Amino acid sequence: MLFCRSSISTHLNYRVRVWFQFTSSISSLKVVWRKDEKLDEAIENEKKWRLCARVVKEVLNEPGQVIPLRYLEKRRERMRLPLKVDTFLDRNPGLFDTYLDRIKPKSEPVRFIRVGERLQRFLEEEKRINRENEGLVVAKLCKLLMMAKDKVVSADKLVHVKREFGFPNDFMVSLVPKYPEYFRLVGCPGEGKSFLELVTWKPELAKSAIEESAEKESNLTGIRVRPSFNVKLPPGFFLKKEMREWIRDWMELPYVSPYEDASNLDQASPEMEKRTVGVFHELLSLSLFKRIPVPILGKFTEDYRFSNAFASVFTRHSGIFYVSLKGGIKTAMLREAYRGSELIDRDPLLKINDKFVEMLAEGHRERAEKLRLQRETVQKEMEMMALRNSEQGSYACGEEMQKIEDLDC
Repeated sequence: MLFCRSSISTHLNYRVRVWFQFTSSISSLKVVWRKDEKLDEAIENEKKWRLCARVVKEVLNEPGQVIPLRYLEKRRERMRLPLKVDTFLDRNPGLFDTYLDRIKPKSEPVRFIRVGERLQRFLEEEKRINRENEGLVVAKLCKLLMMAKDKVVSADKLVHVKREFGFPNDFMVSLVPKYPEYFRLVGCPGEGKSFLELVTWKPELAKSAIEESAEKESNLTGIRVRPSFNVKLPPGFFLKKEMREWIRDWMELPYVSPYEDASNLDQASPEMEKRTVGVFHELLSLSLFKRIPVPILGKFTEDYRFSNAFASVFTRHSGIFYVSLKGGIKTAMLREAYRGSELIDRDPLLKINDKFVEMLAEGHRERAEKLRLQRETVQKEMEMMALRNSEQGSYACGEEMQKIEDLDC
């Protein structure tokens, strides 16, 4: 009996110690941020095409998809375009056509730009890829609602993150109404008071990437694998002993699915920390590039029950996430999704981005060939001029020699 009481007491003391460790020191645990050049490179590699995408988006959002060139020039700062629009058009041929038109009936004609033939072909290809992957987009949208508190998310927020998850530009009007068995739109998007509700819970979608990975491994090995985060610290990364012990104990806690009801969890509990990490992991897994800017995630604090200090989770769990500072903005990245600077498993919707990059490359090759022909033409003209000058010099020299001979005579 004494032994039994002693064991119970020891176990309770351990539980109290661990609970105290989590609740009292979780906010004081600090991990020094360390630069990961390869993951930063993944963002840097897309810098050029993202710049082009911003300009394209600006024009496509205009009525009739046309805009006076000078108006676009005034928006350079907002688009973060470091060069003049004329220079941008010259360096990216085929994106837009220029033509003269009047802004007002009696005004002088000015230069306008409109969608070019090459860009139009890409937009048709984008529609085709979206149609082929409509089921994937619907599943992603369902999952975002299934993780949310009360299974409701602001429609305007979802529109704001459409590019992060690969949703079509007009998905609220072209896609959502097609699936009334899954979605209910309350209010009108754009007014700040519209919401998208989940109508039907889909059990087959209530599995996170972590759970699916564990299930896949269990099927391959025949051994039940417990869902767990993949901790992948970069080379040379060092954690203090206190932090290593904390992570070890935290990893031993049961995995909390982001699709489970979390309304009964205390915000400061280790279980809530486990769920928060799980939600972030799932959100990044659903995103196109397995990364999302931290300020964008912050917009969903209420929807997904994040604490106000949610950003500290990314540095506290540096073996799971990485926070890049590229472009002057914090971007949360999923470490396991990358091998060096390359994505391991590519989202099917990334075909759209690949087609966009191919379109830009086609224009760049066209420009390079044009510049090469111009250089060759200039070179030939210079050689012809040099030859003519040489011939004229020889002829003049001959005349001078003849004069000298005549004088000698």
